[in-house]
Amino acid sequence: MNVPPRSLPPGAIGALAGHGVGAADAYQDLLRDTRGLRREHAAAREAWLAGLELERREEALFELEILLKGIACFANPRNHPGPPRRTAIVAQDYREPLLLAREGLGRVAQLSRLLLGERERAFVFQRYLEMLVPDDGARSRLVEGGGQGTPEQSLFALRQGITNLVEVAGGVARLPRVPFRLFYATLASVQREVGQSVFFNPLAALEFRPEFDRITNARVLDVMRHVPGEDARRLVALTFLSLFRMLRYCALLEHVSRDARPGLTYLVLAVLRSDARALTDHLRKRGGEQLAASFDRELFKVSAPQMASRYEELLAEAHRLLSLKATLRGVAANLRLEMRRAFEHDLPAPEVGTSAPVETLRSSVSLVVGNLRPALQNAVLVLGKSLGERLDEHGVFDDAAARRALGERLRRDVWMFAQIVRAFGAKARSTPSSEDRWSGPSSLQFVREFVAYFEAMGSPLLRAADYPRFDAFREAVTALEENDLLDPERLARAVTEAEQFHTFLVELFENIGHRDELLGVPFDRRAAAESLRLYLVAT
Repeated sequence: MNVPPRSLPPGAIGALAGHGVGAADAYQDLLRDTRGLRREHAAAREAWLAGLELERREEALFELEILLKGIACFANPRNHPGPPRRTAIVAQDYREPLLLAREGLGRVAQLSRLLLGERERAFVFQRYLEMLVPDDGARSRLVEGGGQGTPEQSLFALRQGITNLVEVAGGVARLPRVPFRLFYATLASVQREVGQSVFFNPLAALEFRPEFDRITNARVLDVMRHVPGEDARRLVALTFLSLFRMLRYCALLEHVSRDARPGLTYLVLAVLRSDARALTDHLRKRGGEQLAASFDRELFKVSAPQMASRYEELLAEAHRLLSLKATLRGVAANLRLEMRRAFEHDLPAPEVGTSAPVETLRSSVSLVVGNLRPALQNAVLVLGKSLGERLDEHGVFDDAAARRALGERLRRDVWMFAQIVRAFGAKARSTPSSEDRWSGPSSLQFVREFVAYFEAMGSPLLRAADYPRFDAFREAVTALEENDLLDPERLARAVTEAEQFHTFLVELFENIGHRDELLGVPFDRRAAAESLRLYLVAT
């Protein structure tokens, strides 16, 4: 179970363009349709939110919905941080994770009261009447009267259900041991409650909302809307929206980690892990298929007499899509690497987080956000650059702190990949001759490892660094994957390209240190070496 039960079915994202405005508006379609709200319900929800007399109402609603989604994601142990466990899941005790989930449920009830405002009094009075009225039929009519015809009524119903489930979770947590099946059944009850909500059901994977996810930078919007091909346009819009949504998760993590309630932090982390996995899986497994479908659709629009005259144009478009595919695969691999490092090495497991001091968890979250935020920002910039736009020159992440974080991140990555490229060249030069190559365990495992490192770190770095031999290096590395038996000529070509890239990286490393945002900022070589070790382990 990678994502909550109400994930998008296969083909749902690809079908979104059929909902109205046209192919150029894939971004708007994703904002409008991924949650599945009916148009009248979406309009009623927007009107309700706009009419709330509450400061930071969008932030309160966002936290409420992410915590609701977090309960569903936290029910899946794959979304829990901590090192991989050797103990079978049925032998583990989930009492501490259940206490964390109960803490999140309490916050959901509190946020619901905040968003209901003065209407909360009417809700409390209604519950009081339900408890006093002895006639079951009368009590049923009272409950039916509080249906879900409006956002307020929907929030009332959700608030009531969550309040009851806080008590249920508290009662279960009093047991000396909570097995996984009981833990999951308890949180599944919360999922059902949220799934029945007409206006507040955020359980879908990779779902977006206009009130949270609108991209305001005109250049980013322009880039998304000018990607050739309907399927390619949808894929790029989905990736941009997902990356910006995860940046918002990082901001929410910083906010909730200041509270002395670790349950909120673990629920937001679970959503981050689940959505990151959903995005990387989609890019790796369906990205190439969508780009190919996009090219096929454009190709079959060309008539036979036009084919010769448009051959060069179509060939160039095919190469652009191949480059976009490589960029998206690089983004997915790098994001997967970052998440593995954060969740398996940098964050404490739930049972540790409940007993550790609040400052320990807060420090871990700060470290993780400090690594993830520039990684996500860099993914946005790399994707923009692969589409022919320097987004960093158009007001995206242009504040001083972001520029410094991105500069430090780039300098560290350049140093790290320079070490990997140097090691690859040295190992390849010492590879046994073809006669001795198969005499024992494969001596070419390092080639497969280098290809994985290149996909996760090298490909995005080539884009970010404006390497002039980008295509030649990428093709040389990609060629290593194409045969089960390694071609010595291909290996020699890859080594030659790697050595040239290493020279470029060494020069680039020195140049980055002289940028304005990094003047006076020393390079922490020891921390970079530790990061490299963790990345190699995670890969």
